[in-house]
Amino acid sequence: MRIQGTKKTLAAGALAAMLAVAPAYGQEITIAIGSEPTTLDPQVRDDGGERAVNDNIYETLMARTANGELVPSLAEGPPTQVGGTTWEFKLRDGVKFHNGESFNADAVVFSVERIINPEFNSEQGSFFSTITGAAKVDDLTVRIETDGPDPILPTRMYWMKMVPPGQAADPGFADAPVGTGPYKFAGWNRGNDIVLEVNEGYWGDAPQVQKVTYRFIEESGTRLAGLLAGELDVITNLLPEFVGQVPQSANISGLELPIVILSSLGGSTADVRVRQALNYAVDKDALAESLFEGFAEVAEGQLLAPSFFGFNSDVQAYPYDPDKARALLDEAGAAGTEVELVGTSGRWLKDRELVEAVGAFWSDIGLNVNVRIFEFDEYLNRLFDRDTRADAIFVVSSNELLDADRPFSAYYHKGGIGASNEDDALAGLIDQARSETDVAKRSALYQQAVQIAYDQAYFLWLLNIEDIYGMSERMAWQPRVDAKLLVKEMRVDG
Repeated sequence: MRIQGTKKTLAAGALAAMLAVAPAYGQEITIAIGSEPTTLDPQVRDDGGERAVNDNIYETLMARTANGELVPSLAEGPPTQVGGTTWEFKLRDGVKFHNGESFNADAVVFSVERIINPEFNSEQGSFFSTITGAAKVDDLTVRIETDGPDPILPTRMYWMKMVPPGQAADPGFADAPVGTGPYKFAGWNRGNDIVLEVNEGYWGDAPQVQKVTYRFIEESGTRLAGLLAGELDVITNLLPEFVGQVPQSANISGLELPIVILSSLGGSTADVRVRQALNYAVDKDALAESLFEGFAEVAEGQLLAPSFFGFNSDVQAYPYDPDKARALLDEAGAAGTEVELVGTSGRWLKDRELVEAVGAFWSDIGLNVNVRIFEFDEYLNRLFDRDTRADAIFVVSSNELLDADRPFSAYYHKGGIGASNEDDALAGLIDQARSETDVAKRSALYQQAVQIAYDQAYFLWLLNIEDIYGMSERMAWQPRVDAKLLVKEMRVDG
């Protein structure tokens, strides 16, 4: 991780020392995020704007340190496996939700059953694909059941937010969240901001920042202007070309991998030769250098970074070869075909620019490309509804589980919420890998799955992008490997 600025430069060690200084109370900060949350119910949507806020209101049984180590949170310790398909969690005593409800085994059972209920239709289902239910042992002990052996169940529980059974039944729950976390919901000014205030009854260490305002600013230039004007303390998705112009910047190897889902279900991308042509048509090295100024690397033909379990080191990116792309289109009789490419703007670093650049590369090989940029809420509807999904839809997938199961369950498996294929062989490999406890066998299954998806070109794989943040001069904060904006880890320096 690098932390730098025009007014001061901080090494990671120096920043850690600053964070250890006694807290200055009464601190308030403002954070700009690229999209307004579509909901504040933490179990419904797969929405980064919602997570940026709710990660501070809600908590999970397991958590991660800033460096990615899995540690207990609402669980008092690591779970124990009491059977081939059963994990037992002991819970912290005395934890309360913001409304006074007790956090206990009943709350865990409710939270688990709610999010896996097919009728609830959570967009986060791929995180919890093996979980079949939960059962209370006593007030502070709960068991979670899976449909087969699941070696990464503890990691899954790092993602599932615990909700209060009583409050969650309220029709207004999505607009007035109630969790156990260090911050409480204070208000939502639609279209402008959300305000959180410190939870004085928090069970953990007292946060130093007492109040945080999240402003929704889609345009990166507007976020930058707000930071330079002193109106903002943290901005996400700082444009690489402005790293040297802000009071402080910080970047860290990210978990977000942009891809374009290419539908094999019908339309202009149903032919594998067309999908392969779309991969050969894009100069990914040029995108990494020109759009991201070196803050990105070319993805190696899979929705996995090299550090993720299941990565296939034998698979490499489709090379840039526009002549081969044109030849494949001619062979498929698809020259001049219209391709609809859907994206959004402001949610991810240079998302609009990346989508438009891809569209331009595809136009260069003779396709008629219809680029459509939607507001984030409508974009999510089109991403997660197969009936409205385009030939090609851009998405940036983050993989906080650091394991192949999540992206493969969501985007590779034919039943995945973001999948556009009906590949039985690929789905079978993913199903086997999910329950395989032998590490070597599990890795081999995922590597086979990577190769099949690569050969079938179910996606256009693009880049691995670094997370870049801009910060005011007064901020002291070390970004996390999982990109969470945990305000309890932030403080104001002076």
